[in-house]
Amino acid sequence: MSSESAPAADPTAETSTAAPVRPSTPPEKRVIHSQNPTSPPPETSAAKKVKMSDATPTTASLASTAVTSIKSEPSLLIKKLTDKAKAPTRGSAFAAGYDMYASEDITIPKGGKGLVETGLSMAVPDGCYGRIAPRSGLASKNFIDTGAGVIDADYRGPVKILLFNHSDVDFEVKEGDRVAQLILERIYTPEVVVVENLEESVRGAGGFGSSGR
Repeated sequence: MSSESAPAADPTAETSTAAPVRPSTPPEKRVIHSQNPTSPPPETSAAKKVKMSDATPTTASLASTAVTSIKSEPSLLIKKLTDKAKAPTRGSAFAAGYDMYASEDITIPKGGKGLVETGLSMAVPDGCYGRIAPRSGLASKNFIDTGAGVIDADYRGPVKILLFNHSDVDFEVKEGDRVAQLILERIYTPEVVVVENLEESVRGAGGFGSSGR
């Protein structure tokens, strides 16, 4: 009686064993635990303070801005024509005029006039003219007045001051005396247009004394 025997095992066949499969990490956890090497490190409080200070104007920058603003303002340019000349000065921070000084002695006769040398030439800022005005002290105490006191912005000649002596005694001017004041006034010079008629006004053609006493 023949019996079937089990087939012999193939010695060349490899025995494989299935390895247990690990559960994969959920995507969201991988994102949480992963680090991007190219990302910048979190800012520290010191770094934030540095950035805030960069945005805040420093004392040096504010001073630089102030100096630039001052330099941009127009200036009254003065040239001394003689060693005896003295540049105009202001008596206070709120003074409207610049005191003008005589560069030589002169006598203004009573009831007469005289031309006082200042020994200066100047360049008045554009948009302005220089007006020579009397000093209040000379006018009230010595009856000294000024005349012909317009300095145009393009005038570069020597500045002289015409004084009138309305008193009955001679007036002595000494070198270095303050004889007048220079006031810079802004002007507007529109184009001149000739027309046939002018717009009516309340005053109309009323002349001297028409507006009452």
